[in-house]
Amino acid sequence: MRSAWLRGSARGAAVGALLAACVLDLMIAGEEGSPWGQAVLLAVGLTAVLWPASRRPAWLTPQLRTAVPALLSALYTAAAVVRDRTAPFGPGELVILLCLLFVAVRHCPPNRLVACAALDALAFLATPCRQFWPLWSQDGAGLAYIVVGLVFVLLVGSLAAYLRSLDYRRTVAVDDTRREERLAIAADLHDFVAHHVTGILVQTQVARMMTSVGPERAEQLDPVLAGIERAATEALASMRRTVGVLRDTPEADRRPVGDLAGITGLVENFGGDPGRRVVLHRSPAVPDDLPHEVQAAAFRVVQEALTNVRRHAADASAVTVRLGFDGERLDVTVVDDGRGGAPLPAEARGGGFGLVGLRERVTALGGDLSTGPLPAGHGWQVRALFPAR
Repeated sequence: MRSAWLRGSARGAAVGALLAACVLDLMIAGEEGSPWGQAVLLAVGLTAVLWPASRRPAWLTPQLRTAVPALLSALYTAAAVVRDRTAPFGPGELVILLCLLFVAVRHCPPNRLVACAALDALAFLATPCRQFWPLWSQDGAGLAYIVVGLVFVLLVGSLAAYLRSLDYRRTVAVDDTRREERLAIAADLHDFVAHHVTGILVQTQVARMMTSVGPERAEQLDPVLAGIERAATEALASMRRTVGVLRDTPEADRRPVGDLAGITGLVENFGGDPGRRVVLHRSPAVPDDLPHEVQAAAFRVVQEALTNVRRHAADASAVTVRLGFDGERLDVTVVDDGRGGAPLPAEARGGGFGLVGLRERVTALGGDLSTGPLPAGHGWQVRALFPAR
């Protein structure tokens, strides 16, 4: 609040100083003759500089704001030189032209930047010609004014160019961040949909098997069909939320990432598969306030591991999910007793990119991921260790 007040006060002081300089210009013009020409120049320049950005119409582009006042000033100077008559100039007009030079260098489009900046600089440097013509007359006072003016032009132009470069780098950084975030969202969408669709495929195969055995088992189809419906609904909801985020819709939910609490739902839904027992062991030492990135990655580890059980170890009868905590690291382990039975079609088994992406996610957080068969000769284990902070 205090910094905003200070910025507002500084802005007000600058505007007041500019208006005072313009009043001085009008007083000088009144002493030398009619002040109307100078008044028109100052009015157009002040409008271009002080028009609030929030109320600025679309047609008042930076190139129009910077070119029109500079062109009027240059024409006023040229008229004085051609008519061989002195014309006034003062600090107000000079400051306005420098402000417009700053706006041109920082905000004009690249294809208009050089032309607008050159016009503002030339108009600024040409103003001494109204009083000192030829420039080398009166002991070279006009040349001295131009040399000093060049210094101001270089300073203002350099400052504006530096700020423009900062704006560009900030824009590039924001674009890169948005691109990386959208890629991460796309990976999330793949994880959710692959998990649910794999479950739909497995349960559909079970339903077909039941119907082929005989109609007397039809009543057992209801829980299987309910699982298919639930998985399809969750997949559609995940896609809808993710697409909403990608489209930047105001009503879009946050990224559909999970947390430690969501692992319970994963295990419960996975346990609905016929002939399979899934158990979740969560140590009481596991805190609920772990960083959100760690919880989301742990959720992804369990999700990918359970999805791979469906894809590559459909004969697994028991799956165990363990969450442990030793005070410094979160231990996420998923173990199954499958022997590699995979009745799914080859197209549905995946290309092995899930674990690759999972390893990148885990290592990006400073964790470690290990996967491999159990010593007993059958079964598989996926284990991830995450630093708690």
